[in-house]
Amino acid sequence: MEEILKISDEVTIMRDGQWIATKHAKELTTDLIINLMVGRDLSNRFPEKINKPGTTILKVENLSADTHPVLDNINFELRQGEILGVAGLVGAKRTEILETLFGMRKQTSGKITLHGKQIVNSNPNKAMKNGFAMLTEERRVTGIFERLSISFNSVIANLSSYVKYGFLSNKNIERDTQWVIDSMRVKTPSQKTTIGSLSGGNQQKVIIGRWLLIKPEILMLDEPTRGIDVGAKYEIYQLMNNLAAEGKGIIMVSSEMPELLGVTDRILVMSNGKLAGIVDTKTTTQEEIMKLSAKYL
Repeated sequence: MEEILKISDEVTIMRDGQWIATKHAKELTTDLIINLMVGRDLSNRFPEKINKPGTTILKVENLSADTHPVLDNINFELRQGEILGVAGLVGAKRTEILETLFGMRKQTSGKITLHGKQIVNSNPNKAMKNGFAMLTEERRVTGIFERLSISFNSVIANLSSYVKYGFLSNKNIERDTQWVIDSMRVKTPSQKTTIGSLSGGNQQKVIIGRWLLIKPEILMLDEPTRGIDVGAKYEIYQLMNNLAAEGKGIIMVSSEMPELLGVTDRILVMSNGKLAGIVDTKTTTQEEIMKLSAKYL
């Protein structure tokens, strides 16, 4: 946003598809732009953390995958009610950690333990049955069915639960779709609205709601706020905070350093497919994270 103010003469602010204002860049500040975009004062970019990490629920030992270059012997633990960030430069193999845990990539070695029991997520269906859910990085390519309804996009991951005597229960589908709309605060005219017509933030909230319907224990989010506006980002941060407070374990990949520092409890730093370190968010700095990111280059 600061770059926009530096290179622009005038800035036009939009909200929910409507023109709000056009002002000279010299008259604007980042906080004022946010205020106009969101429609309310947003002095704090990140909500106050209310989650309290507890005991370890997920343990990953020597996790490796042949990803060219390889994902090499990754070790970490995730606690109940914790938001664990994953940082690193482009090509560090952050996404590959999530994809391997979710069974989208073949695990070549290592052990995954959930609640003290070893599990094998050989494919996404198995991972879902084991309590894992994953929001992918490219929302429009791998996250949504753009031309289909909010209802379809809400229930598709949990479709088998709506089948009774060989037929789908429209009543239960409508009930759960409305739960997604209400609990995620999705702005939409109806359940039948095509998801592609929604804003990026509302699309993302529908996808998160979709995964919550399967009641996961481990929620993995890959760039969850990419391409969405500041107000929607805050809502997703608040949602993550609330889910962690309810005891969910959350792993979040992000390229935005302020986001990682503002939302997470600890940050796992990747460098060229290797684990460079795990730092406490409260005590770390951007400089420390960048140094770790370049550790194995």
